[in-house]
Amino acid sequence: MYNEKYRPQFHFTAKTHWLNDPNGCVYYDGTYHLFFQHNPKGLKWGNMTWGHAVSPDLVHWQQVEHAIHPYDGGTIFSGTAAVDADNDSKLGTGITPPLVAAFTHAKKPFGQAIAFSNDHGGTWELYANGKHVVPNQGLNDSERDPKIFRHEPSGKWVMVLYTRKGQARFFTSDDLLQWEHVSDFEGEGFFECPDLIQLPLDGNPQETKWVLHDAPFNYWIGSFDGKTFTADTGPFKGDQGNNFYAAQTWNNTDDRVVQIGWMRGGNYPDMPFNQQMSFPCELSLRTTPRGVRLCRMPVQEISSLYLTRDSVKQHTLEPGTPLEIGGPGELFDLEMEVVVSPESSFSIRVCGQEITWAGGRVTCLGKERGLPASGDVVNLRLLADRTSIELFGNRGEVSMSSCFLAPDQVERVRMSVAQGNVAIRSLTLRKLASVWT
Repeated sequence: MYNEKYRPQFHFTAKTHWLNDPNGCVYYDGTYHLFFQHNPKGLKWGNMTWGHAVSPDLVHWQQVEHAIHPYDGGTIFSGTAAVDADNDSKLGTGITPPLVAAFTHAKKPFGQAIAFSNDHGGTWELYANGKHVVPNQGLNDSERDPKIFRHEPSGKWVMVLYTRKGQARFFTSDDLLQWEHVSDFEGEGFFECPDLIQLPLDGNPQETKWVLHDAPFNYWIGSFDGKTFTADTGPFKGDQGNNFYAAQTWNNTDDRVVQIGWMRGGNYPDMPFNQQMSFPCELSLRTTPRGVRLCRMPVQEISSLYLTRDSVKQHTLEPGTPLEIGGPGELFDLEMEVVVSPESSFSIRVCGQEITWAGGRVTCLGKERGLPASGDVVNLRLLADRTSIELFGNRGEVSMSSCFLAPDQVERVRMSVAQGNVAIRSLTLRKLASVWT
């Protein structure tokens, strides 16, 4: 197990059976918790239960016992978890604060319920036997996916809930158990799995903005006063690949905002599992030539997987003189910075897949996205696993997450130029270890 032909080697997968949305992402007492939609009975979607995995570093995961199980004729859909540091809920029974999870009880009409843990997430208990603390609002039989977090300026807990297409509803609470409806956000096309995060602009903690995004990773940038989110710009698309959905950020990580998503729609023939997560990324807000945008880059903890390093510097590539880098492999972290001209066109072949750049646009696994040079420089980073490539352009301004089926034969990474000259300022290729060994 964990070394099957199509098993991702540094992306999280369930031991067996179906997996989808990440849930309940929370950091507590040195451990990252990742809950996830899981079918414990088969390879297809169904029987939704909260699976559970833990990690000390966002890279090496251990799957543990399921956390929240179906009850009263309803299954357990998505939600979030938080550390109730001051025991506002009064659900804590010991010295350490409880973990509190808000989730959707999927029995029509759907409602939102609470579970809690007093042993660092090891076991979970339903509050009030699973009674809905936020009853169905009458807008949609399938209202779902509560995002909860502590809003310190107002001293309140906040819940953001998907209520219907184009709408998210906001609630506040003093104790995580009694919730008051305070506002609605209307955003064209907004659809399920809301997440609301605060980020400094250009790294300045004195100037922050709030970002609200949905499951397809459409996002809006604006302000939040503890009750109402007001969008200034958006929607923008946060990932332009084939397979990124229902992303969620970890609660309780201080100033660091870390996100993981479901790489929906991957193909894993004859495997004991189905579907995978993306690699965790740290989010930032940066001013770009197109305006303020959300950027994503892999968490620095990936360095714990580095095995070998090959590098190229100050090397000019011309048409007909390709460059092969490193030895054959299937797990890579590739970073490169190249100088281009308006007529330049180049490609990188990794794990049997061709990524091309030409005319200020990048193409990866059938998807194309604008990636203009900054001055005359293009910056690219690629994470390649057995079944996925995640591309990050110009330090995360562009993000493309896509799945593919691993080739039977491993090969070397190869870079070639179709037109014009390309000057490689720096190129670093790192082979990665499996997290399962």
